[in-house]
Amino acid sequence: MFACPRSKATGSATLVGAGPGDPDLLTLRAVKAIQRADAVLFDALIDPSILDLARPDARRIDVGKRCGRHAMNQAAINRLIVTLAQSGAHVVRLKGGDPFVFGRGGEELDSLRAAGVPVEVVPGVTAACAAAASLQIPLTHRDVARSLHFVTGHGSDGAVPAHDWRALAASGGTIAAYMASKTLRSVAASLIDAGLPPSTPAVAVGNASRLNEAHWHGTLGTLPDLLDASRPDGPTLVLIGTVVALARTIQETARLAA
Repeated sequence: MFACPRSKATGSATLVGAGPGDPDLLTLRAVKAIQRADAVLFDALIDPSILDLARPDARRIDVGKRCGRHAMNQAAINRLIVTLAQSGAHVVRLKGGDPFVFGRGGEELDSLRAAGVPVEVVPGVTAACAAAASLQIPLTHRDVARSLHFVTGHGSDGAVPAHDWRALAASGGTIAAYMASKTLRSVAASLIDAGLPPSTPAVAVGNASRLNEAHWHGTLGTLPDLLDASRPDGPTLVLIGTVVALARTIQETARLAA
């Protein structure tokens, strides 16, 4: 018995979450998908060493979006994935974090389904989880945070979306604000106006999980000024809530025990 060669009509696509940056945070399933890919379409924030997992003959296509410059817009990316898959290739769309957490994976999924292309999704470690793990902040905690809210700091027009700020402020949970470094002052003002105390602990984490990871500790009231003064370079996530104070407690305890 032998395996029949794959027909040109049997191409497929896999949306793969590459995690927040550290290659060690790739899942085994993600590694296997990359290794069998005929073409890899990758984001700007993917660690270059992850691309080395692909076969030498696999196409590597940069479709990353960077500040002020897009290698390819989203509509073009959608079309390219479909075109490559319909030509018979197994296409991996390699995305930072998780494909379905502010990664526009849903748009790519819609395009592939509409074209009748078989598609699989491989989840990845999202930035909020990586940032919290690095600082030993429990995103949920039975005593102080029984909910977790992922929000984006800006919409497609660059402005802060009209979230239900009152519900967020009243939840008593942890808020993870993605892509909020440039809009944190508006985000913070909206939460404070909605009733969240300015003294609420907050931390900004830049380049979570990478060697150049950076932290800015403060409160909802003080963190916007800290970020304005520091001008963080790279993706920055903000964690807001009572649990953020536990990071300092853990770090101080470890220092005293050393």
